[in-house]
Amino acid sequence: MFQNLPPATRSVLIATVAVFILQMLAGGSDPWLGGPAFYPFMLWPLGNVSGIAADGSLQSVGFLPWQLLTYGLLHGSFGHLFFNMLALFFFGPSLEYTWGQRRFLIFYFVCVAGAGLVQLLVVSLLMGPSAFYPTVGASGGVYGLLLGYGMLFPNHRVMLLIPPIPMKARTLVIIFGALALFLGVTGSQAGVAHFAHLGGMLFGFGLIQYWRGRWPFNGRRPPGGPWRPR
Repeated sequence: MFQNLPPATRSVLIATVAVFILQMLAGGSDPWLGGPAFYPFMLWPLGNVSGIAADGSLQSVGFLPWQLLTYGLLHGSFGHLFFNMLALFFFGPSLEYTWGQRRFLIFYFVCVAGAGLVQLLVVSLLMGPSAFYPTVGASGGVYGLLLGYGMLFPNHRVMLLIPPIPMKARTLVIIFGALALFLGVTGSQAGVAHFAHLGGMLFGFGLIQYWRGRWPFNGRRPPGGPWRPR
């Protein structure tokens, strides 16, 4: 099954699962997060630098630039990892076959980094100096893939897992986007970075529009065509 996945999708999936295994092996005060060894790779709020306590308890190490990518390889629980990788498994191959390995990886990690930037901005504006806990997970990249799939294959039929309802891909994108916005604004599901999910969608939309040479990048279509596999 995994052998049939295109190489970039398979590599991202394997790398993310491997990092999660390392998190569990590293243990620490929270075995799912992996302990202090992984703190520098989580996405921490801006301007909050307090070091790591001697007993290994979770304390901020502050924002570092590489965290905008590395946080997407870390996960806080098996369920968190499972659903993200399941979405990657279902939506990633079609996008990679359309774009090629290079553009698929660019798209995925732009969505991860874009989601991280939105998360930093929202946390800074809403919480300010009281912001403390880090963000982990590939959800921003996955929401970007979902958005990309809905834009490229809007009429393809997809199936929700819970409940098992078939619908068009664009309908699924609208539902997930609206739900993330509602939960983010209302704060009714604490501990989930809903605005990061929206950030992944936003940056994914912007990159696809740039490749297509459409609004807001009219006339700026990159040479070689936006969908040529590379």
